[in-house]
Amino acid sequence: MKPVQLGQSDLRVTPICLGTMTFGEQVDEPTAHAILGRSLELGLNFVDTAEMYSVPTRAETFGLTESIMGRWFARTPGARQKLVLASKVAGPGRGMPWIRPTMKPADIIASCEGSLKRLQTDVIDLYQIHWPERHVPSFGSLYYDPARETSQTPIQEQLGALAQLVRDGKVRYIGLSNETPYGVFEFVRQAEQHGLPRVVSVQNTYCLLNRVVDNGLDETMHRLGVSLLAYSPLGVGLLTGKYDAGGTDGPDAPQGARVARYESVRKQRWGRAECLAAARRYNALARLHGLTPTQMALAFCYTNWRVASTIIGATSLAHLDENISAWGTRLEPEVLAGIDKIRLEVRDPAT
Repeated sequence: MKPVQLGQSDLRVTPICLGTMTFGEQVDEPTAHAILGRSLELGLNFVDTAEMYSVPTRAETFGLTESIMGRWFARTPGARQKLVLASKVAGPGRGMPWIRPTMKPADIIASCEGSLKRLQTDVIDLYQIHWPERHVPSFGSLYYDPARETSQTPIQEQLGALAQLVRDGKVRYIGLSNETPYGVFEFVRQAEQHGLPRVVSVQNTYCLLNRVVDNGLDETMHRLGVSLLAYSPLGVGLLTGKYDAGGTDGPDAPQGARVARYESVRKQRWGRAECLAAARRYNALARLHGLTPTQMALAFCYTNWRVASTIIGATSLAHLDENISAWGTRLEPEVLAGIDKIRLEVRDPAT
């Protein structure tokens, strides 16, 4: 698994990244530590977290994932030095009153300092804005509405705060998440115009159920030299086949599985009937060609030119091993043609 360069930085990361948003909610601390250790043993050098984790979000678990990881770093000599560590500052709002209501420069700096303390580290290698400070359609909403704009902090001011963190040695590089083509372009333009840090990556949903990246963001990132970190490659489990028989709720749904367990997840894009129907079609295509649904869904991201690194989640060592073992799976032309045929008919139900 050859490391890849993130954007125009000197960060070289494995093309598989360990995502940690379940640590502290679905995954208890001992299991989280075991997963972190196994991922390192299997050759991953890239791990992603955020101040607002674990997910689904609650005031009681804000920052818990970072704290769990910090305790692992403290008890595992040398581990921090072997990893490229990414975290995120949460944007304002989105129905979470325990998160700061603004994202002014002082908020960004205080957020980073809190993350550093919880992670028990001196520096975060990649510090990302979790979602735009301005109003944009995301997390299941479809349309941009100028009437809902509430932005208070210009992009230049956000970049200025991030620049201070870089100057102070607390952050090495910066990135974005859940961004639009306009947002990526404007962050790069402002950075180049004012001599501020340039974003090296964007972390957005990318999977068989949501290929919105292919509708223009891919060209933006390619031309600007910004790397894509693909999250939810398995569509929050829909693309593993676990929901094919029993659905996402009701007595026959798989007990303890994410979409079945959390109503808040079902209420977002992943609980739509159209998502499950599309997932069943993709999963059937995988089986038709002798692949597991998980293998096909992950290979779609692992082999995609748009994706620098795919963020995988795991609630057990077995899940982690399965996800990493899919590396090297090749999708034949007829499989890719079948995937595109389904997309032409169902589009992107998890937008």
